[in-house]
Amino acid sequence: MEFPDLGKHCSEKTCKQLDFLPLTCDACKQDFCKDHFTFAAHECPFAFKKDIHVPVCPLCNSPVPVKKGELPDVVVGEHMDQDCKSNPGRSHEKIFTYRCSKEGCKRKEMLQVVCDECHSNFCIRHRHPLDHGCKPRGCPHQQSRVESKAMTPTTVPQPAH
Repeated sequence: MEFPDLGKHCSEKTCKQLDFLPLTCDACKQDFCKDHFTFAAHECPFAFKKDIHVPVCPLCNSPVPVKKGELPDVVVGEHMDQDCKSNPGRSHEKIFTYRCSKEGCKRKEMLQVVCDECHSNFCIRHRHPLDHGCKPRGCPHQQSRVESKAMTPTTVPQPAH
């Protein structure tokens, strides 16, 4: 051998390969070749200290802590039954939240339908000003102008014979 001090032998009992770029295990602090540096490949006795997986709830995407000796599936299942923030079985979000302002109507809509004149919310059936008996809420000056236009007689031009 030309460079006897260069590199290290793999610590795996069945390998002992001379590796010039050995990898040191974080848990047991032994040197291994590229084939045996993972915890599972060299059956590391201290892997439990470093190889920690935290399961994530599939509903709320939050990490669920698991203690030693507990099965992650059981703990996540308990979390989904009790502590989960977005449990579809427990929470019922109201979809139809916009109630019609027409007197006597109890319909609710998913989207807000606001009248341009009175600025009230209505259902699809009462959305037009004529359907809900609209009374504009604008300033009194605008209302008097609207009323005066309605009262002014219009002259219809006579066709020339």
